[in-house]
Amino acid sequence: MEVMEGPMGEDANMSTTLHQGQMNDTGIDMNSSLANTSYPLGSPPPVRSMAVPIFSMTLGALSNIIALVILVKNYTRFRRRSKATFLLFASSLVVTDFAGHIIPGALVLRFYSVKPHTDSPTCQLLGGSLVFFGLCPLFLGCIMAVERCVGITRPLFHSAVVTSTRSKLMVGSLWVTAGIVATLPFLGAGKYSIQDSGTWCFISKGHRGKWTEDGFALLFSFLGVITLLISLICNTISGVWLLLARIKKRNCNRRAKSHDIEMVVQLVGIMMASCVCWSPLLVYVSISRFHNSGEYAWLSLLGVRMASWNQILDPWVYILLRRAVLRKIYQALFQNMDVKNKHDRWDVSSFQSSERSMVKRI
Repeated sequence: MEVMEGPMGEDANMSTTLHQGQMNDTGIDMNSSLANTSYPLGSPPPVRSMAVPIFSMTLGALSNIIALVILVKNYTRFRRRSKATFLLFASSLVVTDFAGHIIPGALVLRFYSVKPHTDSPTCQLLGGSLVFFGLCPLFLGCIMAVERCVGITRPLFHSAVVTSTRSKLMVGSLWVTAGIVATLPFLGAGKYSIQDSGTWCFISKGHRGKWTEDGFALLFSFLGVITLLISLICNTISGVWLLLARIKKRNCNRRAKSHDIEMVVQLVGIMMASCVCWSPLLVYVSISRFHNSGEYAWLSLLGVRMASWNQILDPWVYILLRRAVLRKIYQALFQNMDVKNKHDRWDVSSFQSSERSMVKRI
């Protein structure tokens, strides 16, 4: 999900407005043409560079492609049902994140070149795509956490209920649900509009609007918060369950438990990235319905920038938190320490043996 950033210093000067009624000598209202700008009167507007969104879009696409290749290889190698189901959900998340970079990114670049108005198709499509590709990763992260929680705490029930076909249907239903929510403004229940920076479209801001607009904004915020809470609860239960099982040393397949630990660690990483990246935007959408949104314009820009990075962090969470990578990191960090300890033990033992031989000789 790429969003075009405004010019340098626009964040700090966005709330600065000219006095209403200021007219030039030709009678043209200067407020309509100079509002929300950060450059001095009489100077040309600064040129906005497309380098940052292009770089972000490229980085996100490459990251998701790398993660998808690794997931496909692991999916063909592992035949355990629980691992295969998790890899299916993870692959769906990576594909969604990849599309969430390409489609909104292309709309942002067009938005930058054309500069459409609020009612234009480009603005409406951009707002809808941001909502759709924002909800899908949250939904998928939530269902992954629920699936792992059931698989760890109720393995027999999981093996009887969770199948490949049902998992695919679940992914499809989550995509359809996010699509229905994103298309509500096209049906009159909500509205997408150009945001303060003038470089992207999202849910209409401001309080005292129509009840449909307030309801749509609060629905988006509620769905985001509730999915994060469910993920937090399920991942906590899974982690505690695995910890208790290790403390009690229950008889179990150690290989299966290592896979469970790996998946839970990856889910915790995905959940933490989602919480950090999405919390500012979800909070802004909620409070903007009850307070003057101009006071929280900085939170809007911060939130959308952080949310766009969530789709870059998700694939790297999976890439870096795999057992093979963690094992190499562990070996690199503790191998020297183990060698030193072994060397110290060898020195002590050799000294003791030499001491015993001396005593025997005496």
